[in-house]
Amino acid sequence: MNGVIGAILPLALGVAVSPIPIIAAILMLLSPRARSSGLGFLAGWVLGIVVAVVVFTLLAGLIPSGSSDDPAPVAGVVTIVLGLLLLLLAARQWRGRPTPGETPALPKWMAAIDGMTAVRALAIGFLLSAVNPKNLLMAAGAGVEIGLAGLDGGETTVAIVVFVLLAASTVAVPVIGYLVASARMKGPLESMRVWLVHNSATVMSVLLLVIGIVMVGKGIGRF
Repeated sequence: MNGVIGAILPLALGVAVSPIPIIAAILMLLSPRARSSGLGFLAGWVLGIVVAVVVFTLLAGLIPSGSSDDPAPVAGVVTIVLGLLLLLLAARQWRGRPTPGETPALPKWMAAIDGMTAVRALAIGFLLSAVNPKNLLMAAGAGVEIGLAGLDGGETTVAIVVFVLLAASTVAVPVIGYLVASARMKGPLESMRVWLVHNSATVMSVLLLVIGIVMVGKGIGRF
């Protein structure tokens, strides 16, 4: 159980450090409909993470895992492929990072955040967490780790809950913080938004690189 938790924590961190959802959450909290859209976005973000990791955990149960003393080539290949895909994403993030003095362009749908309803915010949060390629790879990696560990139902649930809590934390913390102390949060939220816009690509590329290398190494170890 402890080994599984240790294996999925970096993957949960990879989901948590998702700049576009964090920026979207901050913009919603700075909008006229801050409370409704912020809570809707958080609900969709959490729901998408839960659905993705549960689906991949169930699918991982179909992969031959072998015993503790035997190699598990199929599981190894799956893990290596996931790691390589993360490395490709890391390279893409690095190439796409802004040059000094350049302001990165944000998705066009963010221009409509001021008038966004709670339902639409929920849908966007779900899509960003459950359909985003990077998050899908992280959820797949976590699902493989959980599904191949031979855990019982209670342990599997605990592992999934730990993954979801950490993965959702970077969106949950600003939303909850705003609900508790909205007036004091506006300045820090704006500062965080500006920093993320200019530095998130570099941070994300390094994180994906490290996690990708770890997964490739783990996959090789399963042969």
